[in-house]
Amino acid sequence: MKKAVVVGSGAGGAAAARELQGGYDVTVLEAGGEFRPFSLDLSFLEKVKRTGLMTDERLIQILLPFMKIRKTADRMVMVNGLGLGGTTTLATGNALRMDHDLLRIGIDLNAEFDELAAEIPVSTDHQDRWRPETRRLFEICGDMDFNPAPLPKMGEHRRCVNCGRCLLGCPYGVKWDSRRFLKSAVGKGASVRTGCRVTNVMIRGNRAAGVNVRRGLRSEFIPADLVIIAAGGFGTPAILEASGIRCDERLCVDPVLCVAARVENALQNREISMPFAVQRPGYILSPYFDHLSFFFNREWKFPARDTLSLMIKLADSNIGTVSGNRIRKSLSETDKAGLKRGVEDCVEIFRRLGVNKEDTFLGTVNAGHPGGMLPLTAEDAAGLHSRRLPDNVYVADATLFPSSLGNPPMLTIMAMAKRIGSICSSNQ
Repeated sequence: MKKAVVVGSGAGGAAAARELQGGYDVTVLEAGGEFRPFSLDLSFLEKVKRTGLMTDERLIQILLPFMKIRKTADRMVMVNGLGLGGTTTLATGNALRMDHDLLRIGIDLNAEFDELAAEIPVSTDHQDRWRPETRRLFEICGDMDFNPAPLPKMGEHRRCVNCGRCLLGCPYGVKWDSRRFLKSAVGKGASVRTGCRVTNVMIRGNRAAGVNVRRGLRSEFIPADLVIIAAGGFGTPAILEASGIRCDERLCVDPVLCVAARVENALQNREISMPFAVQRPGYILSPYFDHLSFFFNREWKFPARDTLSLMIKLADSNIGTVSGNRIRKSLSETDKAGLKRGVEDCVEIFRRLGVNKEDTFLGTVNAGHPGGMLPLTAEDAAGLHSRRLPDNVYVADATLFPSSLGNPPMLTIMAMAKRIGSICSSNQ
């Protein structure tokens, strides 16, 4: 049987591996290790915060080794998962279909979305667990004609206990993440290797012979008949660059900025993340307790239980790049104007909640949805394969997105990866 190497175990890698196994002998390579939910008492971290010792977001990696954090030159915080399941273990599990840009260039993933709907439990059953302040925010957004909608979540949220740890790894197995697809692939014969950092693809002529891997201090070459790169919007461009494959300087990251206020006993820190969303031109709004801002931004000085926050998630300009471990990304003037409009929306929502504008405060701009540096075009639509890639090398993550979604991308990435896995299986 021919051998396939899948680089990355997140949304794209796990979906592609599951689709390929059987047609290929699949090996999934993950740079990180086994994922384990964060188990420390968050009230302990809150006490540490009060000492003033938590001064840099990158310190959180000491406690959360599955979370990789970097900063751009203008101090935008970039976050991605590192470990089995990739960033899906840290995501809020939203099941939104966001394929409008793909449809525009002739890529119809209807069949794949239907298959995912049959394979993954998705519901809005979490509504009966919303706290009073969340319900009030939903009503206010409705009164403002913002058309708020509960977000469909992947998983069995009837079992949710409102622990508030969605972004730290669900300790109760309620939230769906891509490790379930990995388990399915392994059950069909695939193998998964952790601690394997792929440095580059070995290319001979217009075909890949395999990948070079670092495991600690050791180097290793893993041969393959097919290589699927799904290392995420930060990892995949770095691997492609090291392999001599040009990417575009079109990095988008879906920046997040939170507007917060003190609301006694809001208890948003012990509630499901992003329970509903408002779609605005160029961005979305959603209730969201921003752990990075709470622990590291000095403006967030109130107790967690009394802090209520609204997220602005922006569809940003495709301007930026990744080179090795370095990320160059800045907000354009258009991006800044979009965030300003979002802040104004949030301030008005808080005003209707009874909070004065001067009593609101901003979070730290952070981002965790990178992509866009090898965008698909209409010429690529039939095979979801960029002409810059060797014949037997595919990308299966958000690197392929033509532009920023400004929305959770997980479901759309999986639909693309399933199609790519199906194409590769039928072409062997």
